[in-house]
Amino acid sequence: VSQSFIITSMSNPFILIARIRVKEGKVEEYFKIAKEADDAVNASEPDMLIHTFDQDPTDPLEFTWSEVYRNSEAMVKHLNNPPVQDYVKKHNEIADKFEIEVYGNITEETIKAIENTNVPFKHFKTTEVGYIRKKIFNEKN
Repeated sequence: VSQSFIITSMSNPFILIARIRVKEGKVEEYFKIAKEADDAVNASEPDMLIHTFDQDPTDPLEFTWSEVYRNSEAMVKHLNNPPVQDYVKKHNEIADKFEIEVYGNITEETIKAIENTNVPFKHFKTTEVGYIRKKIFNEKN
């Protein structure tokens, strides 16, 4: 692993997709806990650049959190954020599925933090093809 890769994997933005399946009859209740978590993340996590909750067009019980993090540190902060931990506890009561996919390079610490959630996790590492507009993502707005 080259030194530039190590630096990049600590400071680059990446995408997380969390796939959710809500129990029948629990969608409105789930929207409530999702909105509570979303509002808390918006207020307390400035390095969460995009955070949306999207509904599957073919199955009204399937949802996806689409999240873009400024860097690995932001993901670790997210996992340790008390409102997020509260959301996960409530999720376990009213949903059947929670799976995480990460697209991009992240640190070993971040991988371990995700694995410690005991949520099924798949990591798609970035190849040599592609780019990140570093100027945009390295500036704090």
